Amino acid sequence: MKYNQYRFKFYLNATHSIYIDGQLGEEHPHTWEITIQTIKVKEDFITFNAIEKDMEKYLDSFQDRYLNKNAPFITLNPTLENICIYFKEAFQKILVQKGWLLLSIEMSETPTRSYMIDISDEIKIN
Repeated sequence: MKYNQYRFKFYLNATHSIYIDGQLGEEHPHTWEITIQTIKVKEDFITFNAIEKDMEKYLDSFQDRYLNKNAPFITLNPTLENICIYFKEAFQKILVQKGWLLLSIEMSETPTRSYMIDISDEIKIN
């Protein structure tokens, strides 16, 4: 069975500080680029902007903020990897409600530094 795959990009402007060797570093800004690869499993028609609006609505609670003051990053070190893992789980929930599945997420904190999670092997389509 063939499924339609789509890629979406989102941008998050926020600051963070990370703990290195138990010491909190300096607060600094990033424009994170978040790219997700998805499969649409429902046959119904849905406009792209419906998915984009839901994702952007979720990201709004982090937009232009100091991540260390937002749950879960009050206690979870807001490294690139931890942020990506947390967003992956949130994005999966949003997509499933719309009849889509997340295949991968890539998060970049600079144009030359990214972290990727490929979950396509874990996907089970009924």
